[in-house]
Amino acid sequence: MSKDKLLFTREHEWLLAESGTAIIGISDYAQHEMGDVVYVELPALGRVFRQGDACGNIESVKAVSDIYSPLSGEITAVNEELNDRPELVNQDCYGNGWLFKIRIETPAELDAMMSSTAYEEYVSGLSGE
Repeated sequence: MSKDKLLFTREHEWLLAESGTAIIGISDYAQHEMGDVVYVELPALGRVFRQGDACGNIESVKAVSDIYSPLSGEITAVNEELNDRPELVNQDCYGNGWLFKIRIETPAELDAMMSSTAYEEYVSGLSGE
C-alpha cells in the first residue's frame, strides 16, 4: 500500500479512507518502537467509538500500548488473522498487519490527520533525527 495515500495521527495510527470506511493500523515508527508484537486485542464488531477513544491494545515484548480510534464510527471489520499471527503488525504494518475498519461517522475528523510527509517530520522531531 502506498504511504502517500495514508493519513496519520499523533498517536501513531495510520488510516486509509475510502468509500465511507477507513482501514486502521499502526505506523512503522510505532511497531519499531514497540518491538516484537506478541498479542493484539482488537475492538468488537459493531462497537461504536468516538474519536480518540481507546478501542484495543497491542502487547509487545517491551510493553502494552493502547490503540486509539482515530475517527468516530462503528467497527465494521477486524483483522482476525492477527489472533494467530500478531507478528504481521511488525512484518507488514501498512498491509496485512492492518487492525480494523471503521465506518466514518464524521468525515470532518479527517481534517485533523497528518499527511505521510507531515507525519515523517513529526516522528523525526520525536527521535531527535
